[in-house]
Amino acid sequence: MKLCVLGMTVVLLAGPAVATADKLDDSYQSLKDAVGKKDPALVKSAVAELNPMVKEALATPAPSDADEKKAWDAHVEYVKGIQEYCEYALFATAIQGPAATTVDLIGTLEGLNPKSKYLDQGYGQYLVALNQTGATAKIPAIASKALQHFPDNPDLLSVMMEASYGKQNSQALAYANRLIAVFGKPRPEDVSAAEWERLRGANLGRAHWMAGMVYCSGGTWGPGDRELRAALPMINGNTAMTGPALFYLGMANYQLAKMTMSKAKMLDAVKFSKESSAIAGPFADQARHNAIVMQGEADRMR
Repeated sequence: MKLCVLGMTVVLLAGPAVATADKLDDSYQSLKDAVGKKDPALVKSAVAELNPMVKEALATPAPSDADEKKAWDAHVEYVKGIQEYCEYALFATAIQGPAATTVDLIGTLEGLNPKSKYLDQGYGQYLVALNQTGATAKIPAIASKALQHFPDNPDLLSVMMEASYGKQNSQALAYANRLIAVFGKPRPEDVSAAEWERLRGANLGRAHWMAGMVYCSGGTWGPGDRELRAALPMINGNTAMTGPALFYLGMANYQLAKMTMSKAKMLDAVKFSKESSAIAGPFADQARHNAIVMQGEADRMR
């Protein structure tokens, strides 16, 4: 009699667990179907339905029985796979949709898991989408928060560098140096060679330029000379950047020449100043005057 009661208890306990597992499987399939249809609303609702079930399953304590523990471990791995797929589903649907969809679904992903690897891949497009939907003012705060989880993300560092320049130059310099350091590391495995080169081309020259400008404006001539020289090949053709860069290279080399009594550096100062004076802009007249003065000092040096 006692054995019969025990058997009934097992069945009664198994029933809800099986039903929950079936519901989890059904919702998982619904999410995969929604991703296949590229339907943002269905993807978002399916993730919202799955998320509490995933959390509940992962919070279930491990059983003490060894055989049951094996089954539990396998189920936990399965649920973790569903959890990652939820993140992927939001990301994949977000980047294929219009800007408003990108903002909505990446924002949802941030709320689901702010450390998701898919955010690291999607922030570039997310920031563009925020700008396109009129949410530009929100971008620095979003980027600053995201950098806590993805400190080497070039898009996030670039946003913060630009937002700080001219307002908090010490911070702009810090972000520029971090961005330069990122591109000195090996390419991340999850970033294609083409995408890495795009990111490098879009950001590295600007970072060297901004670092050089901040150094020179503060009278730190050696690092300023180094950074602006590094920037020149990458900003070639952008007169808004090359004019100031050449002007400050002239100033930096003039000051370094005086400190070291180097005629070679003084001649570099003349060359850079002449090149800056040939570019129309706010630095041209002063660069022309500087070149004359610098040439006079070079002529008096041995």
